[in-house]
Amino acid sequence: MTQPDFHLIAHVLCPYVQRSIITLKEKDIPYTRTDINLAKKPPWFKQKSPLGKVPILLVDEEYTLFESAIICEYLNEITPASLHPVDNLEKAHHRAWIEFGSSILNKISSLYNANEAPHFQRIHTEIQDKFGHIEAELNDGPFFSGEKFHLIDAVYGPIFRYFDVFDTFADLGTFDTLPKCQLWRSTLQQRKSVQQAVSQDYPDLLIKFLIARESYLSKLIKLKKISN
Repeated sequence: MTQPDFHLIAHVLCPYVQRSIITLKEKDIPYTRTDINLAKKPPWFKQKSPLGKVPILLVDEEYTLFESAIICEYLNEITPASLHPVDNLEKAHHRAWIEFGSSILNKISSLYNANEAPHFQRIHTEIQDKFGHIEAELNDGPFFSGEKFHLIDAVYGPIFRYFDVFDTFADLGTFDTLPKCQLWRSTLQQRKSVQQAVSQDYPDLLIKFLIARESYLSKLIKLKKISN
């Protein structure tokens, strides 16, 4: 069976795009990529994406798949060596925590949009609490459920990447009391597919984006630049 032609419509900073790319690379699937400016969406994108969001995956330029979870599941299903556990209950367990990962991304968005320190600290505590729940689910690692990389690991690689950048200008200590999460984070940092899911200038692009928010986090970045 001939593999379809895949065209991923993306944005340079989107974590949901990243999880799709990680899956593509883990499954060794050829694809082309087009990045768009979400602030000035081209007319053709509005026609292709019913939700107006990235990623979307064009399959043979005939079918359009949207929502990263659907894209990743599809790519996993059409290729050998599944990135899901074999056991159905364990697979459902992974899917539940994948959804939980999306809730963390929502909190991260609130974090970098918080205007004042108290609001920022409250949201950061909520994020730490969420990772505390994950800490209780992790075994000895190094991935979510042991030695094998799964789709759930593709989801959390982009989440941890935010904190890689945050740590360059703010001592948040997010994982100081979460050693299993820290091990998982460090392992994903070294995974080739996770590294290749963004361009080399991703940290600079993210910092530029954060500064433009004019939020409390923006102030921390500016203070760091002044002190340097």
